[in-house]
Amino acid sequence: MDLEVDAIFNLACPASPRHYQEEPVRTVETSVVGAINMLRLARERGAVLLQASTSEVYGDPEVHPQSESYWGHVNPIGPRACYDEGKRCAETLCVDYRRQYGVQTKIARIFNTYGPRLSPGDGRVVSNFIVQALNGEPITVYGDGEQTRSFCYVDDMVTGLVKLMWSPQEVCGPINLGNPGEFTVTRLAQMIIDMTGSNSPVQHCPLPPDDPTRRQPDIARAREELGWAPQIGLREGLERTIPYFRGLRQRQPEAYAGVVGL
Repeated sequence: MDLEVDAIFNLACPASPRHYQEEPVRTVETSVVGAINMLRLARERGAVLLQASTSEVYGDPEVHPQSESYWGHVNPIGPRACYDEGKRCAETLCVDYRRQYGVQTKIARIFNTYGPRLSPGDGRVVSNFIVQALNGEPITVYGDGEQTRSFCYVDDMVTGLVKLMWSPQEVCGPINLGNPGEFTVTRLAQMIIDMTGSNSPVQHCPLPPDDPTRRQPDIARAREELGWAPQIGLREGLERTIPYFRGLRQRQPEAYAGVVGL
């Protein structure tokens, strides 16, 4: 197949624990075999490849906030390893294709991203909480809720990815892309309850294995090398996201069927 390709965004892989743990082998294959296929294509066509990596390469971090120089604290045989290690291997492949073959590669370590058009059954915390709040169901908080996450609105993330793709050749990453604002899961739940006007109670559930206790990106490299920083805070992002889910619930109530107890 004769393709004219200048730039490749390799974003393929389920990112929600709910989904990637259902098919762990396929998840690893998507990250590793998919990266190999795209790297070969980039090499053949002289294209730039941007690899979507993840904050999960840091595992349950012992360094806070997480900078790109941190090697991570990952359980290679845990239930999350199919995603964590698949992305770590994809990073290795990108760096080695660059070293050995001169392929121009760029690596983005993406932190938790949310916004309109997330699936109601996505399984990640923002969509879970919004759907449960709108349905009047208990908000399922794992553990004590004091674990932290950093939430990046989708428009900011897309801007960061585009800036990285079209950055100078020597800017290859990995580069953290995420919002450095740090929130406990409990605070997120309360914000969503308040903003939806829900009466949903908070229900605590056992903490899943290897669930990170703290997650916050150090974005100094993105600021310096890309001139990028997020512009949309969590409250503003939720103000843009909640109406999408509310409208979808009104238009397609079947989309919310079976989403109880995520």
